[in-house]
Amino acid sequence: MSPARRVAFEVLRAVDESDAYANLLLPQELRRAGLSAADAALATELTYGTLRRRGTYDAIIEHASGRSVEAIDPPVRDALRLGVHQLLSTRVASHAAVNESVELVRRAGAAGASGFANAVLRRIARDNPGDWLQRVADAARSDDERLGLRYAHPVWIIRAFRRALAAEGRQDELEELLAADNVSPSVTMAALPGLAEIPADASRTPYSPLGFRLGGGDPEPVVRAAGGRIRVQDEGSQLAVLALARARPVRAGERWLDLCAAPGGKTAVLAAEALAGGASLEANEISPVRAKLVRTSVAGVPLEVPVSEEDGRTRAGRGRYDRILVDAPCTGLGALRRRPEARWRKTPADVPDLSTLQRELLTAAVDALAPGGIVAYVTCSPHLAETAAVVADVRRGREDLDELDARAVLRDAARGDLDLPDPGDASGRAQLWPHRHGTDAMSVTLLQRR
Repeated sequence: MSPARRVAFEVLRAVDESDAYANLLLPQELRRAGLSAADAALATELTYGTLRRRGTYDAIIEHASGRSVEAIDPPVRDALRLGVHQLLSTRVASHAAVNESVELVRRAGAAGASGFANAVLRRIARDNPGDWLQRVADAARSDDERLGLRYAHPVWIIRAFRRALAAEGRQDELEELLAADNVSPSVTMAALPGLAEIPADASRTPYSPLGFRLGGGDPEPVVRAAGGRIRVQDEGSQLAVLALARARPVRAGERWLDLCAAPGGKTAVLAAEALAGGASLEANEISPVRAKLVRTSVAGVPLEVPVSEEDGRTRAGRGRYDRILVDAPCTGLGALRRRPEARWRKTPADVPDLSTLQRELLTAAVDALAPGGIVAYVTCSPHLAETAAVVADVRRGREDLDELDARAVLRDAARGDLDLPDPGDASGRAQLWPHRHGTDAMSVTLLQRR
């Protein structure tokens, strides 16, 4: 049994069975298995590729097997998905993809299903990817469903993306966005401002003045050697923090708050910016386990950052702050490149509860602002119900808030020219995109208290 396939299968099972996050679990499993660089790369491709295109593969499995994927035992289903990915989206030899997937079924304790798995995979191996895609597309009930099968996105996400792009007059970019979600993102690093230098042999990112990319290899040794002052962080996350920290010059003595801080990457950048400007920073995270991640994340910054473990909706009111970051819990639809399982795990029913929480957190934050204070409302989602609608609801009936032009702030903070069209709602909101900027789809709004 190939160790790369075994690791990939174990991660797929944990994602399916225990709602594990592949981006957190896979590195642990790779280290535990002690895989070579080549095997680790294969395990990574098999894991993320299978998760990313799961919906399309399920439709193909149903067509080839004549039964619903929900009627297939979960371990067998995951082994089939892994096999189909190898057959249709990699250069793995067909016999190896079939034989080792069937062996995974046997080892998972489903020996009786090995003949079924063998028959299904051999049926799929007889035709090419284009033929299979055409078959399942022909059975689709709508144009959006066909688009979903082609690009492996649920229909509700496609429609949410289309509305968000249409608000900018860019709905013709939809397929480009969907394709970008299916490309593995390059590893982006951040050098904490004033505390670390970008390595001379690194390539700079196009927008963030803190960002760079290494030539390749595992970034963990670089992070460890820098004592946490160099870290892995998406360029969009870096820019979202800089929008708050550089919205105006920092006055010594300012009080800052990161209200929803875990896992702490943005907190660390905010702490470095606060240190440079003579401000203080407090952080909050309701989960004790995740609060530990925040403390670890800021350990490399020589600034005391107290981390509370409270509900942000009540924690914000314990002071008056000059700047508050509300990196709100959201659907995470902007990070589908890095968390491919999220597209199948989230549903439209998640949005109303999340948007209610987002409104309550943002309201608490603006109520905690000192006169002239600024709050940055950030979501890793372009869904208009989590972005524009939340801000509009919070601002409705309030005469004490002004919206700043986040697009202008980001353009001033960025190294290169940022393409940030007007979102069409007369707001200053900035929306980053994977296909346009190479970042997660971060939404950034800046509100200032009069």
